[in-house]
Amino acid sequence: MRTATLLLVFFCVTAGFAQNIQNNPASNHGNKFEQLGATLPDANGYRTASGAPGHEYWQQRADYQISARLDEKDLRLHGQETITYFNNSPDVLTYLWLQLDENEHKPGTESNNFNESPLETPLTDFQLERLDFRNNLAEYGVHIESVTDAAGKALPYTVNNTMMRVDLPKPLQPKQKYVFKIKWNYKIVPRLKVGGRGGYELFEGDGNCVFTISQWYPRMCVYSDYQGWNNKQFTGRGEFALVFGNFSVQMQVPADHVIASTGTCQNLSEVLTPAQFSRWKTAQHSDTPVEVVTLEEAKARELKPEQDRYVTWKFQAENVRDFAWGSSRKFVWDAMSQPVEGKDVMCMSFYPKEAYSLYSRYSTKVVAHTLRTYSKYTIPYPYPTAISVEASSGMEYPMIAFNYGRTEPDGTYSARTKHGMISVVIHEVGHNFFPMIINSDERQWSWMDEGLNTFVQFLTEQAFDNNYPSSRGPAHKIIDYMSMPASQLEPIMTNSENIVQFGSNAYAKPAAALNILRETVMGRELFDYAFKEYARRWAFKHPAPADFFRTMEDASGVDLDWFWRGWFYDIQPVDISLDSVRAFTVGSEGATELVAKAAENPFGDDLPERTIPAEGLYQTRNRESGMHFLVDQDTTLRDFYYYYKPEKRTVPPGEPAPTGRGGGRKLDKVSEAEAAKFAGKFYYELTLSNKGGLVMPIILQWNYKDGSSEMEYISAYIWRKNESKVAKTFVKNKEVASIQVDPFKETADIDERNQIWPSTVQPSRFELFKGRRANRGTNNKGNPMQKALQQKN
Repeated sequence: MRTATLLLVFFCVTAGFAQNIQNNPASNHGNKFEQLGATLPDANGYRTASGAPGHEYWQQRADYQISARLDEKDLRLHGQETITYFNNSPDVLTYLWLQLDENEHKPGTESNNFNESPLETPLTDFQLERLDFRNNLAEYGVHIESVTDAAGKALPYTVNNTMMRVDLPKPLQPKQKYVFKIKWNYKIVPRLKVGGRGGYELFEGDGNCVFTISQWYPRMCVYSDYQGWNNKQFTGRGEFALVFGNFSVQMQVPADHVIASTGTCQNLSEVLTPAQFSRWKTAQHSDTPVEVVTLEEAKARELKPEQDRYVTWKFQAENVRDFAWGSSRKFVWDAMSQPVEGKDVMCMSFYPKEAYSLYSRYSTKVVAHTLRTYSKYTIPYPYPTAISVEASSGMEYPMIAFNYGRTEPDGTYSARTKHGMISVVIHEVGHNFFPMIINSDERQWSWMDEGLNTFVQFLTEQAFDNNYPSSRGPAHKIIDYMSMPASQLEPIMTNSENIVQFGSNAYAKPAAALNILRETVMGRELFDYAFKEYARRWAFKHPAPADFFRTMEDASGVDLDWFWRGWFYDIQPVDISLDSVRAFTVGSEGATELVAKAAENPFGDDLPERTIPAEGLYQTRNRESGMHFLVDQDTTLRDFYYYYKPEKRTVPPGEPAPTGRGGGRKLDKVSEAEAAKFAGKFYYELTLSNKGGLVMPIILQWNYKDGSSEMEYISAYIWRKNESKVAKTFVKNKEVASIQVDPFKETADIDERNQIWPSTVQPSRFELFKGRRANRGTNNKGNPMQKALQQKN
């Protein structure tokens, strides 16, 4: 009876484990090298097994005619639109779903209640103001005034939080279109207080506002072949899934406002002064930024605002998925022309005086640099304009991006502010490619736009300047995240709303994974071709994760299922340990094992200081041979920090453990003839274990006693028969002094201490921190640019 019970328990546990594997086919409980199989959706006529759109692929379209009025006094936006919706699907539709994103701020909306809101420590007045504001949202949210058909007859509709269903008077058949109209208004939120992407920012010093108008009109939801209507609520985290179409938009704003917008303005000669319009025509043929609206003009408008007289700006945009704009009398506007593969693109920046010294030097040139680099790795930029707006935020829309980068009142700025500004401009302008053109579903999968975009952002940053301090992209930047407890981690393939560590999971980890794929797994040539093919296949379409995975394999001929399984479907980290090394030579006395042993410390108590490796050490593999950096091609981008060299930081070293040859033990003797065949050869048996669980290639650096070194790469497939431990023997023609696993931090290995033979004592993170503090100095007031300016004066 006891035996039977044990057998029954064993069977139940085993069956449950098998069921878990069956329900989670991408789980690493199974063989890490099995094909993804049922994890990916079946191929069909809409989406092929190669990752390309199928011969029956379709997608919907929506065209908009919109007129809007910005009431600056009442801080309210009024709008009315005519939507022409094209049903290109094979399905009959009885209703349409639209997004009302401004209802995110409406009282009672689900997203205002289901997020935690613990008090920060220390408590700040800003936090209390935001909590108080969220408690008084009665006047916010979208007010629908009417929904009618083309003839003006009312249509029934239902608002469900941030979604609105419009019931059609009769079913919309395949290949037919439907025209209807909506009239609405909403109170514009103070963006920095309430949060969110659109709103206004009040500048207390001069009493003027910068308006960022986004998610501002009722927009069509996506209806697709793989999920039907995407009417998942907008909570502020997962961004947007949108339909391509053409826009004709008129914005009525105070007469002294300047508008930055998606699309091209159709009446600049009417809204600009003759002098400004003349400068605009000059900018269209200039390869350096020209101020269309000058700093002096912007300052003059701030002093005498015109809130009662209005003008209308008219814009058109073709084949875009969204439309956004910014409006302010504070804007300086500069522009230049940038050729992109035979087509001239107007690169432009709009910014208040508070950002002038940074944005006038960098912004528009960084926009142009971004378009050139992204076009190289994806497809040529197809739109006529690309705009960067300084709005103390970071958010992207077709042809326009809202960024940050304010300076000190004296015009100086820190190196961190400068590089943060350049990076956010690259990132947000880069979003024109992911997801504005390669139109993935942000509401479901943030990584498909944020991760891919952050990866190309890294490549763009590295082409800007030597040793650019990229915060995301290199593999070693993700180590801290991958070392976290499992409760703080989710797979990259996690819905946007459920991610705990959003920045790391949606941005940094997928960017690092793609960097590893390019540099270490596939190689640049195969990766770049496949990545470009994915962009080409899915430009102006709606890709899903499987389309990306399949295209990368199909276009490269590299089986990557093990990589997708480990990096995208699991949370295990990389931790490859070099457990032991056995070294042999063969001579007339037979085979002799060489023993590595620690020698006495040759430095005694006076340990030499060790320089902290520069960031660039781990990024050199990401640069093309002979790369010409932008700051060398355009020396006007060289500012104070180009020439400023911070004091070198050093830390005490760890205790060295040099190798030494011991007598060793004698193995079986061989004949002199046999020994002669092996003379001068050194044999090294390496035993490595996979302590982290995520299988990866093994990268070895052999450091020889003659001072030379050699790199060796072993495919991840070495783990296919034993995912926990492997042993491999190497034959070398020189004696090895030391071996290091992953010396350039290419794989995001979380533990460097077990990667070196012979082992050395590594300084702890606390010791490194103390070393940095000791060399940092005590005067930390102001940025180096300010200090230099003060000394000069």
